[in-house]
Amino acid sequence: MYTDFAPILIFIFFALLLIGALFVLQNIISPKQNKGGDKLNTYECGEVPEGSAWVKFNIRFYVVALIFIIFDVEILFMFPWAVVFQKVGLLALVEMLIFLLILIVGYAYVWVKDDLSWVKMTVRYGRGRYAPLQKKGSDS
Repeated sequence: MYTDFAPILIFIFFALLLIGALFVLQNIISPKQNKGGDKLNTYECGEVPEGSAWVKFNIRFYVVALIFIIFDVEILFMFPWAVVFQKVGLLALVEMLIFLLILIVGYAYVWVKDDLSWVKMTVRYGRGRYAPLQKKGSDS
């Protein structure tokens, strides 16, 4: 019963041995340098870093990036469909229309939530309360 696992255990042993041997070889061969000064400095396209790297970013950047990735990946699924469209026929067209309908509903949802604009216009009222800005010409 335990002999069935012997090849797996042997493979794991040799894998760990190889990893250890590579670490030892790297430590022997690598040049010994002082790892201080400019080596530990943050690299920003050749410019001297300004301030800390721990800067708070607005969540809007992440939301827009995620929306882009979602729609970009979903659009990518259309290319294989376009290649085999004539072979599959009407069923493929109906499936793609359903797929596009889901994309359009997602896009409309994002648009209605105003997640596509970089800056949401708000006015601050006392004690940290915010309200959306009124458009010019609106009565309310």
